[in-house]
Amino acid sequence: MLIRRPVLDAIAAGTVTCAFRRWSAPRVRPGTMLRTAVGVLEIVSVEPVAASRLTAADARSAGYATLAALRAENARREGTLYRVTLRPAGPDPRIALRESADLSADDRAALTARLARMDRRTPWTAAVLALIAEHPGVRAPDLAARLGRETAPFKRDVRKLKELGLTESLEVGYRLSPRGRAYLHPPG
Repeated sequence: MLIRRPVLDAIAAGTVTCAFRRWSAPRVRPGTMLRTAVGVLEIVSVEPVAASRLTAADARSAGYATLAALRAENARREGTLYRVTLRPAGPDPRIALRESADLSADDRAALTARLARMDRRTPWTAAVLALIAEHPGVRAPDLAARLGRETAPFKRDVRKLKELGLTESLEVGYRLSPRGRAYLHPPG
């Protein structure tokens, strides 16, 4: 579920508590945790709602200035209209993970084993980590092209490295996190 940054900021501030989406079937379920730029959000409920029953209060709770704006936004899409209630659920755990640069021998061994599993079919992790280390802040399509890869699969792979705390996204491109630098360049 994509949520624009101004809306994410409003959710974090507590002024937005729901979103409205048109889907053929719900794409999120209650209890789902979404990692976002403002931290983790929890999906509290997902309920179908008739557009005719929306109110000005619904619009405000979703961050729209007017009911007309909420209706116009959702009129452009097909499917059932759902009210998705959400709330902040804490910081993104990947932030603390990527900042943890003091790797023990066990940490290093676990990362090495995990990367080896990821490389089982086609080795790629070392090349992607080295490329990001050499070219921080470079657009994903440009990095992917340097490896002769399609952009979408490349970005998926970078997200896998981000899950391990080895990389972090920038406004444009990526860089190695402190954990990633410590893994690639062990002391001594």
